[in-house]
Amino acid sequence: MSALRSPETAEPIVELRDVLVRYGNVEALGGVSFDVNTGSWVGLIGANGAGKSTLLKAVARLIGFAGEVRVRGRSTAGLSPRAFAQLVAYVPQKPEFPPEMRAVDYVALGRLPHLGYFGAEGPNDRERSLVLLERLSLGAFAERHLTTMSGGELQRLVLARALAQDAPVLLLDEPTSALDLGRRVEALELVDELRIERGLTVVSAMHDLTLAAQFADELLLLGSGAIVTSGTAEEVLREDSLDFHFGTRVRILRTDDGELVVVPRRIHPRETRG
Repeated sequence: MSALRSPETAEPIVELRDVLVRYGNVEALGGVSFDVNTGSWVGLIGANGAGKSTLLKAVARLIGFAGEVRVRGRSTAGLSPRAFAQLVAYVPQKPEFPPEMRAVDYVALGRLPHLGYFGAEGPNDRERSLVLLERLSLGAFAERHLTTMSGGELQRLVLARALAQDAPVLLLDEPTSALDLGRRVEALELVDELRIERGLTVVSAMHDLTLAAQFADELLLLGSGAIVTSGTAEEVLREDSLDFHFGTRVRILRTDDGELVVVPRRIHPRETRG
């Protein structure tokens, strides 16, 4: 079992024990066990099909699995949908958008687990949605219908909805894949700011290894549905390991600021001619 470190506390908020997922006869996740400590940001990395999205969906209760997932010491299997939504928010790779809904109303859906018995939205709920729209540079789109928004705008919108949920655990499955580089960094910086402000715990699947190294406290490298290794970016991002598990060649560079950068290496035709 891997216990992932947190800079602030060693207390786990998410615990996986022997989590196994099968799609028919295919084992997508093979008995994975690890802890995520309160307040940490854990980045899941690995090639396509490694099990990153499957792991997040299991924690989010979107797929069946064997084993156990606990959040704040409680088995997620025994939680009501409302109680679970108050603990865990999830941003999928391909969210669905009701076409005639306005942006502010879409973000306000994140407040549903906190509404009273009659489900009436209060002024504080609407204000919280508007503040998040502003922080994600979407304030001008509050009254716009979703059909009028671009893919990048919609991706920021679904992130705002998840943040509006005010859950202590935030699961992100490639949350910035449709954003350009500037917006990608901006969105991840907002997540990090709110993580620190609110004491959030973030678990995210990330394809961009450089951004994963910059934002995650800990990286967990998956391969064929199993944990290959976990630790800091310095410990996990090794050229020989990434070459093997991603099936390509990379170079690990370090900037003047000490940050790690993962650069794919082109294989020139002359290198393959023997």
